[in-house]
Amino acid sequence: MNWRCRDLVFDLSDRGEIMGILNVTPDSFSDGGRFCAVDEALAQAERMISAGAAIVDVGGESTRPGSREVEAEEERRRVVPVITEIAKAFPEVCISIDTSKPEVAMAAIEAGARIINDVTGFRDPRMIELAARERTGLVAMHMQGTPRTMQRAPTYGDVVEEIRAFFEDRHREMLAAGVDPESIVFDPGIGFGKTLDHNLELLRRLPELSAADRPLLLGVSRKSFIGALVGSDEMSRRGSPTVAITCYAAEKGAPLHRVHEVEPNVRALRMTEAILAAG
Repeated sequence: MNWRCRDLVFDLSDRGEIMGILNVTPDSFSDGGRFCAVDEALAQAERMISAGAAIVDVGGESTRPGSREVEAEEERRRVVPVITEIAKAFPEVCISIDTSKPEVAMAAIEAGARIINDVTGFRDPRMIELAARERTGLVAMHMQGTPRTMQRAPTYGDVVEEIRAFFEDRHREMLAAGVDPESIVFDPGIGFGKTLDHNLELLRRLPELSAADRPLLLGVSRKSFIGALVGSDEMSRRGSPTVAITCYAAEKGAPLHRVHEVEPNVRALRMTEAILAAG
């Protein structure tokens, strides 16, 4: 199972990969303001790469519940210098741009990004056209509503069936626009327009989310549903449960994991893969 990201190809048949989260925002839910300066962001990228991250996902706009949209020029100002420096220092590392704006995505690609990670699921046709033309990797995430509204009583008939149908629709539209099918990855959007029960149902039925034989990326790191389950609002207590979900999801067939703490997730993922291979 290959994932093509411009000139890089990840073989996910037997080995998953970790995507490290690098928020260059003042207001992200768990690390807002920590990596806004370029030198701080570059140092964090180096730490994640040294710990085993194959992908660094750079985001310049918070998508936490209730967050407000950032103007494209401001988002571009935040991400482009960081991507430029990471690409210069680590040309072998795959950089992802976490954005839903075509102009930001294009600027990021010109700076060295190889993946577009869009929380709106590439609903904007311009984003699909851009990805097809530039032959980037794509992460199409499901979200009910917008970051401002997504947690206002989200409802589904069957959350798994509806999200899989969304993936299948996105897949058809992308192929029609000329996107390479091997460039597509889907993310069920845990915590984006879902209740605690929805999140658990998605995790329990993870294999059923597979659409068009494309890989799944899971982003659960430090999310509030983990806090609810462990009975704590402290971010420090959400790390080990995140690792547990990485192992569980890998066993269920999800090869890509977007996390804040790279090293423990890389080690746990490799151990899980060794056990599965031995079987």
